[in-house]
Amino acid sequence: MTFSLVVRDGERFGIAASSSSPAVAARVVHLRPGVGAATSQNITDPLLGTDLLEGLTEHGDAERALADVTGAAENQKTIAYRQLTVLGRSGPGVAFSGPHTLGTFASATADGAVAAGNMLSGAHIPDVLIDAYAAATGELEERLLAAMKAAVAAGGEEGPVHSAGMAVVADVGWRVTDLRVDWADDPLDRLGDLLDVWLPQRDDYVRRGLDPAGSPSYGVPGDE
Repeated sequence: MTFSLVVRDGERFGIAASSSSPAVAARVVHLRPGVGAATSQNITDPLLGTDLLEGLTEHGDAERALADVTGAAENQKTIAYRQLTVLGRSGPGVAFSGPHTLGTFASATADGAVAAGNMLSGAHIPDVLIDAYAAATGELEERLLAAMKAAVAAGGEEGPVHSAGMAVVADVGWRVTDLRVDWADDPLDRLGDLLDVWLPQRDDYVRRGLDPAGSPSYGVPGDE
């Protein structure tokens, strides 16, 4: 019910995801500044995303983090139903799809990227995500959105997409972008509308966090 793209861009990590189910980004997206990024999808257990990031925090090895989670004794009764991706500070991303992953499922990896999906229109969709991201220009968030739209245009999920989201972490220590459309007939278009509002203000909000005295004013009624 989900396809996602995880990328590394210098010191930043970003994830975009969409699904036929509601509020996909609330459950699937896992990011930790300076450490890495992970997704936990397909009959989702969000705790597995946290566990993947804990592994990256400890040793920085994406393959080892994935192997530890998929091999953990406490996960053996359910891991066959999970689809996971993880990306660290260097090298390619890695992915796991259990044998009970739903419908047509696939994953693709590249240096600094990993994509995966289930209930897809075809196994080519993760490759489309990675190729479209690599070909896109602009801000990281804009490239993530371009990749997601390319995947939908290439067939996307077998059914309609109803939710979408993206998040980016940077070296400041928090999510500098965190946008969600939890239920809509056109979630990627609406996500694009949100991004048009957010991107011109993103760096100002970072400055407000780091240097409130020197940051731009809010420019709203009551802020005299």
